[in-house]
Amino acid sequence: MKAGSINISVLGSTGSIGTQTLEVVDQFKDSIKVVGLAAGGNVNLIKNQIEKYKPKIVSVAEEKTAGLLRKSKKLGSTKVSFGDEGNCAVAIINLADKVVIATPGLFGIKPTLLAIKNKKTIALATKEVLVAAGELIVSEARKHKVDLLPIDSEHSAIFQCIAGRSADEVKRVILTCSGGPFRGMKPKQLKKITPAQALAHPTWKMGQKITIDSATLMNKGFEVIEAMWLFGVPLSKIEVVVHPQSIIHSAVEFVDGSIIAQMGASDMRLPIQYALFYPGKRLGNKFRRFSFTDGKGLSFEEPDRKTFRCLDLAFKAIGEGKTAPAILTAANDVAVEAFIAGRLSFLRIADVVEATLNAHTPKKYSNLEQILVVDGWARDKAAQFVVKFGR
Repeated sequence: MKAGSINISVLGSTGSIGTQTLEVVDQFKDSIKVVGLAAGGNVNLIKNQIEKYKPKIVSVAEEKTAGLLRKSKKLGSTKVSFGDEGNCAVAIINLADKVVIATPGLFGIKPTLLAIKNKKTIALATKEVLVAAGELIVSEARKHKVDLLPIDSEHSAIFQCIAGRSADEVKRVILTCSGGPFRGMKPKQLKKITPAQALAHPTWKMGQKITIDSATLMNKGFEVIEAMWLFGVPLSKIEVVVHPQSIIHSAVEFVDGSIIAQMGASDMRLPIQYALFYPGKRLGNKFRRFSFTDGKGLSFEEPDRKTFRCLDLAFKAIGEGKTAPAILTAANDVAVEAFIAGRLSFLRIADVVEATLNAHTPKKYSNLEQILVVDGWARDKAAQFVVKFGR
């Protein structure tokens, strides 16, 4: 390994962001070394990743899967662990300089906190980490002087546009949004939408959950909450603009009226690479490029908040603060799962989330355990509303 190289751990290595992170590693084999991987239950893929990257430690979701890996001829000297304890071990391994958090859901919060306390730079993709526990995460990051680097294309764009300037120089943060596969449709047209239709995102290749969230605009609501925590700007300064071409990934307007936007190909590997090498210099790669001669026009419009109500529910939750955003993400998880399973219609996702939010009185929290209690309550309550609003 060459001097000045970067050691990384990747949590969620078999998911969409995880695999694309490893594609970035493949481009820069002499500069990035994978020392830890955490995954779910995709045994064949994690075996191949172990053989290719030879990490010091690997963690999987279940003990049974860990047992299968330990019998693999591809294991070499890699240590195998499992469950929450394994995830945390991958996050705090001494060799790691940066930890990529792409583990789905609340499972990413504990390893993120431990990585921060161990002074690891965080490259963050898991939305729930900041949506459900933003106050806790940001407080710990400041305390330990740890950078939170965004991997989302929108937040990476904002990060690059701000480029170290102070929050008081920012007039507006403008989050762009493709509008999803149902842009322009009205409630009457959305009544019989199927999961297969909702999973057909027009621009990005992502996991099932985030793709459905993009279709409802809940994903953009989550990104509003994340932007508030990442960049220290109030909710009143964050706007959402629909930009179907997904060429401008987001923009920042400064107090002098100047707007700086970041644009490029719709390729998650670009913001991943930026986070992995930050604050180092930009390096060339073989990823596809955006061409101004592609012939695509750029258009912008206001989101249809009346039809896609999840966006405003996210604004409502962060406006209420405290534990309300944790309720938001838990209720949405349950509702989206029910929609994918055919037990809830597309339009009823927002109804379940709204009803769960309304049933909760936001409370202050100071630790992860309190968030987990609220999360459990919200999931039980949302499941009741799925039955009430279900097909």
